Amino acid sequence: MADERTLVLVKPDGVQRSLVGDIIGRFETRGLHLVGLKLLHMDRELAGRHYTEHREKPFYESLVAFITAGPVVAMVWEGPGVVALVRAMMGATDPAASAPGTIRGDHALTIGANVVHGSDSVPRAAEEIGLFFSAAELVDWRSDVARWLQG
Repeated sequence: MADERTLVLVKPDGVQRSLVGDIIGRFETRGLHLVGLKLLHMDRELAGRHYTEHREKPFYESLVAFITAGPVVAMVWEGPGVVALVRAMMGATDPAASAPGTIRGDHALTIGANVVHGSDSVPRAAEEIGLFFSAAELVDWRSDVARWLQG
């Protein structure tokens, strides 16, 4: 399976609860490859573009208000089947339905304050990555660990 890329956001509740390190560690321990990372405060315009598919839904304004309420950490992770793998590691959107051991199962409090966002498909990941990162901000690199272990 070829490498994919996906966007992960640690939402304001995850940043404010100091969960960024734990979340990054989970993805690194799983063997995923970090190619982009930044801390930012989303404005309404970026939030609107990110949540465009929800614009006509009754919860849209609360989504925008929450994601713009504090800083977020935006990350791009790479690996085989990374979109599905990250979604499985995050757990269900509703923390009550998230299994223990998932990010939301271990840390999320409510559907609205569910700590992380991850792209839901490869095409959507490409769109979302483009919202948060320029091509120059993504670093193509490979781990030397395998070469080091071979001697």
